[in-house]
Amino acid sequence: MTWAPERRTPLQVLRALESGPRGLLESEADARLARDGENVPPTRRTPSWPLRLVRSLRDPFTAVLASLAVVSALVAAWGTAAVIAVLVAVSCVLRAAGEYRADRSAAGLRELVATTATVVRRAGPDADPVPREIPVDQVVVGDVVRLGPGDLVPADLRLLRATGLTMHQAALTGESAPVRKHPADEPSPAGSGFDHPELCFQGSSVACGSGTGVVIATGADTRFAAAYGGDGAVQGAVRRSLRGSVRRSARGEAARGKVRGGDRRTTAFDRSVYGISWILIRFMLLTPPLVLMANAALRGRGLETLPFAVAVAVGLTPEMLPVIVTTALARGATALARTHEVIVKRLPALHDLGAVDVVCVDKTGTLTQDRPVLDCALDASGAEDPDVLRWAAANSLWTLQLAEVPAADALDEALLDAAEQRLPGGLDALEHDPVAALPFDPVRRLSTAVVRTPDRLGSHTLIVKGAVEEVLDRCALGAGERSRITALAAARADDGLRVLAVALGERPARTRAYTTADERGLTFVGLVGLRDATAETAAAALTALARSGVEVKVLTGDHPGTAARACRELGLAPGEVVTADEFDGLPDAALSDLAARTTVFARCAPEQKARIVRVLRERGHVTGFLGDGVNDLPALRASDVGICPRDAVDVAREAADVVLAAKDLTSLDHAIAAGRRAGGTIAGYLRITLSSNFGNVIAMLTAGLLLPFLPMLPAQVLVQNLCSDAAQLAFAYDCQDPATLRRPLRLRPREVLRFVTGFGLLNAAADLATFAVLAWAVRAGSDAEGQASFHTGWFTENLLTQALVMVLLRAGRGARGPVPVAAGGLAAAGLLLPLTPVGVGLGMAPLPGVYYPLVGVVLGLYAGGLAWCGRNHR
Repeated sequence: MTWAPERRTPLQVLRALESGPRGLLESEADARLARDGENVPPTRRTPSWPLRLVRSLRDPFTAVLASLAVVSALVAAWGTAAVIAVLVAVSCVLRAAGEYRADRSAAGLRELVATTATVVRRAGPDADPVPREIPVDQVVVGDVVRLGPGDLVPADLRLLRATGLTMHQAALTGESAPVRKHPADEPSPAGSGFDHPELCFQGSSVACGSGTGVVIATGADTRFAAAYGGDGAVQGAVRRSLRGSVRRSARGEAARGKVRGGDRRTTAFDRSVYGISWILIRFMLLTPPLVLMANAALRGRGLETLPFAVAVAVGLTPEMLPVIVTTALARGATALARTHEVIVKRLPALHDLGAVDVVCVDKTGTLTQDRPVLDCALDASGAEDPDVLRWAAANSLWTLQLAEVPAADALDEALLDAAEQRLPGGLDALEHDPVAALPFDPVRRLSTAVVRTPDRLGSHTLIVKGAVEEVLDRCALGAGERSRITALAAARADDGLRVLAVALGERPARTRAYTTADERGLTFVGLVGLRDATAETAAAALTALARSGVEVKVLTGDHPGTAARACRELGLAPGEVVTADEFDGLPDAALSDLAARTTVFARCAPEQKARIVRVLRERGHVTGFLGDGVNDLPALRASDVGICPRDAVDVAREAADVVLAAKDLTSLDHAIAAGRRAGGTIAGYLRITLSSNFGNVIAMLTAGLLLPFLPMLPAQVLVQNLCSDAAQLAFAYDCQDPATLRRPLRLRPREVLRFVTGFGLLNAAADLATFAVLAWAVRAGSDAEGQASFHTGWFTENLLTQALVMVLLRAGRGARGPVPVAAGGLAAAGLLLPLTPVGVGLGMAPLPGVYYPLVGVVLGLYAGGLAWCGRNHR
């Protein structure tokens, strides 16, 4: 397939697509959707059950188990191979089922924040075209799409019209600079990549400007899909550019290592769960050779011990880890969406939320509402004066009405709202007859309303409002008075207010039009100060985050005073505000130290926000970033967890890992708590399972070298693992200790390994004590009956100790939850299974009565040791 565009004009393209500038008919769009399918990339299509099962084998633990089963089969250890095969099958089925439920939940969650596109369609041939929002997957070839700032391009488009349109194409080319786009009568002679200015490609986003284009390709036919799944020069060019982008990301120039289809930066989830997994896999791969060599050297045994060595390696494996992780995260994400309207788009992001210890937030749109409100109305002496508000509101009211401004300025709306609420009689108190208006001009930075006051017949009043220095330039003031008013305005601006000046001028009534030349010789009336309205729940959210041990840093492009004032109003001490000019030239090490002690960074460009987030991550923090605009995109991608509100621009919602669907910012604290619960579930499973497994492996290796026979048959070891795995599934549904919700939960591999080593040695001590009991109670020797009793006794003790570990290391949670029930079932299996035909088939034998009280003493001492070590560990 060649990607060179056909040399057609836009009109010819529309005709070829059987479309037009007025858009498609609704019926035609429905027919094309049924014919061509939804506009989704191939990777988003739901995998089949067989494919899910095959993909489950890619998990490293499952792959190692399958390899061990093959090794066992090659040496004719059919029993060992069969039991391992059962473990692999159970793990694959459970994981596939968990992923299916997770995908189904995630699909439902995505529907809540589905990215939409603005298309122009018609209900009938004679109907007027109507712009409407539709889900991106419903866009079809021939649709006329409108684009605005922050919009994601829903499909490949040929531009029909554009005004100042620039696109971010980093997701396609790795280039961070926006690319200018414009319509053209003929396609440009640029290369075969993404360099055509008349085309907008799926996967890019609007940086600024607006445009209208016709869809020329959707779904798997887009260049985005071909670049990541097809062949040819385009794919190679895109991958080369992506590799360059990833390299720049490592140097901090790109904010995130992952774009669609590319490599992703390492997150807290990768560093914890995956880090521990690969350490265990290395141990598993080393164990069989070590067991074989030790038995050959000390006992003269050869390959006959291979099944036992394989069983020992399997004993180290937390086979249910993929199932526990998937289930815990999916349950947490579903509960968040149902109870707190928080949508987790990437399941591992929920674990990362639980580990977050620094949340960086943009001010506008997150802590504030991007809506100004009146703070003060001051006369020339600095005293509050309602007349200043009355005149300022009159200017806003009549300027809007007489100048026929298409949309009210936010400052004018704030003044009118304040007048309605604070003036006696509200807006009715503005009893003037309007005459003329000179709307706001960004050059002169003023607006003027001319009114006729009822008690001043024969004269007109000019009400002038605008930038302080511009208004003062038009007032009759002495140098001292001007300096005093300027200082008063500067003090309010430094306090974070947007300050406007108000002045009046009296003129004889006339019919001649008023011009800007009349804005002279004015009388200064006063100043109005406006501030950003804070988000209703921002203060409560910041308090909740601080109570949860999460530090908040504000990264904003606003004035330092404005940012500091918003923080103070929300109860967040701003400290010394640092501007971008002060840190832009610092090396990363110095910026890292500065970021650690600074709460508010002001005047930040998007790349500077991303750099601060990056140096915090490199310092060892797990960072979240909460933003809602195009300018927040680099920081969203640089963080461990990108978070945005539901009303964020499309490109921010797409880049974010977590979307706060509700307006309540306190939902972020609920999301962090849910992440800590999920992380606590995963950490608890790993610590408890691995400590028990590690202790058993030590005991197996020790007994295997000291005893003249194997301490347990390979099939018995594997059945024991199967019973344990079944019981450990309860961890996915366990309740968590409230203490785990009070601080960030970091699952550090070294800490987990220290925990596992300590408690594993305690478990091994209990096993060795059981060996002594068995040696005395059953007189185990070279005869088959004694060996069978030894195997049975240790099998029973193993399951009992694992049941104790499951219960006692869940400190702070008592007997609540499914884990104690599962532990009881595991203990019952250890006691009763040897007495069943299954136990007999596994080579087990009844135990003498004296064994049970003796092993009860061992278990009592072990439980006491667990309780004492658990208290000291906490």
